Amino acid sequence: MSPLWYQANPGARLDHVTTTTSPSAARTAVPVVDHTRPALGSLGLFTVLLGAALPLIDFFIVNVALPTIDHDLNAGPAMLELVVAGYGLAYAVLLVLGGRLGDQFGRRRLFLAGMAAFGLTSLACGLAPDAWTLVGARVAQGAAAALMLPQVLATIHSSTSGARHARALSLYGATAGLAMVAGQILGGVLVAADVAGTGWRSIFLVNVPVALVGLVLAARSVPETRSDRPAPVDLPGTLLLALALLTLLAPLTEGRAAGWPLWTWVALAVFPFAAGAFWWVEVRADRAGRTPLVPPSLLGLVSLRRGLAVVLPLSLGFSGFMFVIAISLQQGLAMGAVASGLALVPMAVAFFGASLAGPRLIGRWGATRVVPAGAVFQALGIGLLAWTVACGWPGLSVWSLLPGMAVAGLGQGLQLPVLFRVVLSEVPAERAGVGSGVMVTTQQSALALGVATLGSLFLSLGSSPADMGSALTTTLLVQLGVVALTLLLSLRLPSKN
Repeated sequence: MSPLWYQANPGARLDHVTTTTSPSAARTAVPVVDHTRPALGSLGLFTVLLGAALPLIDFFIVNVALPTIDHDLNAGPAMLELVVAGYGLAYAVLLVLGGRLGDQFGRRRLFLAGMAAFGLTSLACGLAPDAWTLVGARVAQGAAAALMLPQVLATIHSSTSGARHARALSLYGATAGLAMVAGQILGGVLVAADVAGTGWRSIFLVNVPVALVGLVLAARSVPETRSDRPAPVDLPGTLLLALALLTLLAPLTEGRAAGWPLWTWVALAVFPFAAGAFWWVEVRADRAGRTPLVPPSLLGLVSLRRGLAVVLPLSLGFSGFMFVIAISLQQGLAMGAVASGLALVPMAVAFFGASLAGPRLIGRWGATRVVPAGAVFQALGIGLLAWTVACGWPGLSVWSLLPGMAVAGLGQGLQLPVLFRVVLSEVPAERAGVGSGVMVTTQQSALALGVATLGSLFLSLGSSPADMGSALTTTLLVQLGVVALTLLLSLRLPSKN
């Protein structure tokens, strides 16, 4: 096929080009291009991955800045928890709704709106004059992230296919994992740099020019996609899902800092009833022929259901680890923000390398071997870190942590990108927004649970710097048990992915 044909059809997708022949033209192949679905080019993929990175970076970037925020705004422990939890709660609660809105009104349109809102709310965070204003701006920032992020996977899922689809999902997984690690590295660098005297505010203000660039690129390179049969918003399901997530995540994230007041126990008691009511409403809507917020039939997909079962403990352990490491290195070992960030570089490098190798490894060995192998490597890395901490505290350095960090990062990189591909492998294109929203909500809820559970365990055991060594060792051993659960669940993944 001549180069001129490609120049005249720049949006043509190579994996949708077929040939037809007739008896009179047996030697002439005529290209027939499927234009029914828009193609996501390289620049468009970069742009949506940028949109995927920003919310995850901002979930973790705050960890290293919390001591400075506390000093500057006189926030106190409970308020600092709200700075982290407010973002995570709004993010988790609204993600599925964000996916549904993208299906209905257009994913590119919602991506642009979410990117613009994320830039504005980041500016509000950076200019916050007091702690309560910062908490409010963080809640709004989480809502903006929930509007933007589901459109990323839905756009990839509906505008790529074949090898391009597999590679795009692998890059998404690599981006997600790197963003979580890079958030704390970048946060440490920005806080230490004190750009123009902005201190901790720079971790939010840096999002503003990035969002502006993202808006320009998205307007030019991201195709518009939407569901062929958009469904109306499921208001009862949305409200009940929000109630269920709030009654679980709010008390777990705020309970320890607030001293476990009565409202935390009441909320936890309400959670099972809210979750049960949500599921009942969704089942009834599905049976009545309506489109619920989370269709139970979607959970009937084996790859999605079993993939989510692995994503949950993997994300829980990862977020708890990142939170605990940030506190241990800065408060327990008195490392600076930059040094504590540099300790995570081996993990980021190993994660990225494993993520890029993922598609080739799956092609050769399959997800049922790659993901369990990743869990084994992660277990070795966490175990090595626990042994290093137990034997070397408080004389640890960045170099002594390097082997364990690298091996753990390698294991995580072999799991997370592959799991994203597994979860969405059977989701039809017209339900891409719902499927993406369900997956990212599961991941985000697990991230919040990890901070709440492993973080609370660590803080309860390590109330002073002298106790943090043994507290970190114990927490790492508990995480090792979570990794073992991940390994067992990964053995049930479907082999055809």
